[in-house]
Amino acid sequence: MLKPLGDRVIIEVTEAAEQTVGGILLANNAKDKPVTGKIVAAGTGYVLNDGSVRDLAVKVDDEVLFDKYAGQEVAFEGTDYLVLHEKDIVAIVE
Repeated sequence: MLKPLGDRVIIEVTEAAEQTVGGILLANNAKDKPVTGKIVAAGTGYVLNDGSVRDLAVKVDDEVLFDKYAGQEVAFEGTDYLVLHEKDIVAIVE
């Protein structure tokens, strides 16, 4: 498994729906980019100017909402993930 550094997290992105509520199939270019996912790995925390480390506000298995165009998409062992900084996470979905 990948291990993120610092304040980065690795997210398994929730796929966008392929149909509307009315049952209309959407073309790939008409789908919205996903903005939710589950954290599968988290770094150690944010390093402050004095050298101390602030723990992340999120943890593994949290369902989160993140900025639409944030992060770096990576493929690892056949699965697609998104690596992003904690600051790009907007909310934890409860």
